[in-house]
Amino acid sequence: MTIEILYQDEWLIAVNKPSGWLVHRSWLDRDEKVVVMQTVRDQIGQHVFTVHRLDRPTSGVLLMGLSSDVGRLLSQQFEQHQIQKRYHAVVRGWLEGDAVLDYPLVEELDKIADKFSRADKDPQPAVTHYKGLATTEMPVATGRYPTTRYSLVELEPQTGRKHQLRRHMSHLRHPMIGDSKHGDLRQNRAAAEHFGCNRLMLHASRLMLTHPVTGEPLVINAGLDRVWMDALSHFGWIGHLPEIERVEFPEVSGQDDGTQVD
Repeated sequence: MTIEILYQDEWLIAVNKPSGWLVHRSWLDRDEKVVVMQTVRDQIGQHVFTVHRLDRPTSGVLLMGLSSDVGRLLSQQFEQHQIQKRYHAVVRGWLEGDAVLDYPLVEELDKIADKFSRADKDPQPAVTHYKGLATTEMPVATGRYPTTRYSLVELEPQTGRKHQLRRHMSHLRHPMIGDSKHGDLRQNRAAAEHFGCNRLMLHASRLMLTHPVTGEPLVINAGLDRVWMDALSHFGWIGHLPEIERVEFPEVSGQDDGTQVD
């Protein structure tokens, strides 16, 4: 198995994580064989060190250090919010305009992994800048209306709470398509059946950071997968994301087919 490398030098590497892949092995998924860290390690022949993570159903830019020291420096940049993250999502309804959502979130706890954590913590600050890029109305009924509306949205989280972007969109009554936890089941099924959106439609499109060794600015973009490109085509949105749209795809073996397994 191979994975698309977006950037690599002697200190760090960035890859385009496919939807459905775990970043690293977890005792919650002991039998999972397809994980990004091991795949990249085997592909380049050296150890990699995680500095942040993407949820399993999310695709896009994943950054790793090639030494523990560089990994630590990158982790510090993430912790201090010195790295700018940009995502794109397809959401239900028409979401237009440009605004900042400052809506604190109660910590989400996993029943097994977080069973010893406190469940009575106060809501934590959570801030997301969002911008509507395009809208469409499709002749597919998913409720009492004969049509369904979708929006293409750009998201830049200013904080890093668990599932922050998904939860913030759900709070705005514009849940992400394919979100099995915070989304709309009927909408998810309709989008998968009619438009091939059979995964969480959330993509980590860009990271902007200062190189931890050279000090140079670094911008890393991650191209969209076939599910995303098909969705842009169905909804008439081709051309709205020129920096990450593509006609041809890299030869990547073992890549997920887009089915959400979150």
